[in-house]
Amino acid sequence: MYSPQTDPKYQPEEVSGHTHLSEDIIVSPDTMRADRLPDGQHRTRKWPVLHAGAVPNMHKEEWQLTIDGLVDRPMTYTLPDFHRLPRTKVYSDFHCVTAWSRLGNLWEGVSVGHLLDNVGVQQASRFALIEACDEGWTTNLPLSALLHEDVLLADRHDSEPINDDHGGPVRLIVPRLFAWKSAKWIKRITLSPDNMPGYWEQLGYHNVGDPWQNQRYRDDPEWMVTK
Repeated sequence: MYSPQTDPKYQPEEVSGHTHLSEDIIVSPDTMRADRLPDGQHRTRKWPVLHAGAVPNMHKEEWQLTIDGLVDRPMTYTLPDFHRLPRTKVYSDFHCVTAWSRLGNLWEGVSVGHLLDNVGVQQASRFALIEACDEGWTTNLPLSALLHEDVLLADRHDSEPINDDHGGPVRLIVPRLFAWKSAKWIKRITLSPDNMPGYWEQLGYHNVGDPWQNQRYRDDPEWMVTK
């Protein structure tokens, strides 16, 4: 049974700030807001597990990431390839559309911007379709959302490897958008000129998902962003 005593990631009551961090850590700008909770959100001190289906049955040595579509040099990375890439650390908050927020997370992995530089993004590319390993699950993002310096493919959270329940061995982290955009078990990033709604977006969720604009569902008249 869950209890704070059995959860090593249960947070203290005081919300951690960014001022104690080392200089090599990228600080997501939303963590510097006076009020770090968007409208409709409440803080949790737990590290909840939530996903659409079952955790994929996947051996870590079989994991691969492909970046393709409108790029000059499509590439596929194995996990050893990924671990040889330059590392980055990001301090950010994490907002789930189901109304909980976990503040003060430390992620470690590889910058998405670095990966996109490696493949050469073509000028016509404006959107990304993210594919995960769990039964073809996808989500879509404006390319601009992937280019922020606090966006990364993470394999560590709060100094520990990301476990299977939370999207290991590697998951996407897009701190400025709702957490369903931060795909677990990521396996493909496809760049496109078109905005193609993913799994939750087709079921009625917002195409962008900015928590500070309360972009949760299609009841927002601007849910289908085309630019």
